[in-house]
Amino acid sequence: MTDPKNLLLLVLIAVTVGFVAYWVSAVRQSRTAFTFPAVRQLVVGAVTNFFDTLGIGSFAPTTAWFRFTRAVPDEKIPGTLNVGHTLPTVAQALIYIQIVEVEFLTMAALIAASVAGSWIGAGFVSRWSRRRIQWGMGIALLAAAVLFSMRNLDIGPGGGTDLALRGTLLGVGIAGNFVLGALMTLGIGLYAPCLIMISLLGMNPIAAFPIMMGSCAFLMPVAGARFIRAGRYDLRSAVGLAVGGIPAVLLAAYIVKSLPLVALRWLVMVVVLYTAITMLRAAMRNEEPAPVPPGEPPTAP
Repeated sequence: MTDPKNLLLLVLIAVTVGFVAYWVSAVRQSRTAFTFPAVRQLVVGAVTNFFDTLGIGSFAPTTAWFRFTRAVPDEKIPGTLNVGHTLPTVAQALIYIQIVEVEFLTMAALIAASVAGSWIGAGFVSRWSRRRIQWGMGIALLAAAVLFSMRNLDIGPGGGTDLALRGTLLGVGIAGNFVLGALMTLGIGLYAPCLIMISLLGMNPIAAFPIMMGSCAFLMPVAGARFIRAGRYDLRSAVGLAVGGIPAVLLAAYIVKSLPLVALRWLVMVVVLYTAITMLRAAMRNEEPAPVPPGEPPTAP
């Protein structure tokens, strides 16, 4: 009998191929001048996705880099994150769905809920003004900083041993992942809140890995396609995240596998908190970036 996991992975591959084809077609139709990513953009993709594979998350540190260097306008950050990190996240999901045990119905239901949430969320965020996105991302980053702190201080549920959800708990998990999928489109990563939710529901925290990585791998092509259609992303930065990120995922998953990451999480928490504060200050001031002369790259403030 065919393992339903294999069917899920085949669907994921088909969705990913469709996403890449749509992305390439959209770029061609827009006739956007494309320049291959700079080394620094590839490095950011590699570093953030390397640690993403080990459980740090990629959205918050990438946002911090974009914000600090002004490499991407604030209103294009959510789209660039969702488009650029899609392919590395798919690579993570293809690996972890195979090697970590979790009941298929629970995993499939939570993944489907996150996709539905991202579709609705991306439809709103892709039409938001710069100031509204600054407010939304600032609040989301504050939440991310709190989650980083909770994880480092071991505050929160320890989790149980279950590998499946049933009845009311399954309904709560579906509703929760729907909300987390919608929040992904604002630039708050799904990994940490999903891990906490899974533990609160009594599941083995290890079971969160295929659920959270599978959720992101399915929802990001869906959300990314809406941002591509709206033109609300930075093409060169997104390609840099993708090209730099895929080999980093393979390195982290198959060679490095684990590292002592507590100190790094604290560093990320500080950076994310700083980024949240600057984003909210910009929203309150309705800050607009200084114009960049043609042919010159954005520079750090």
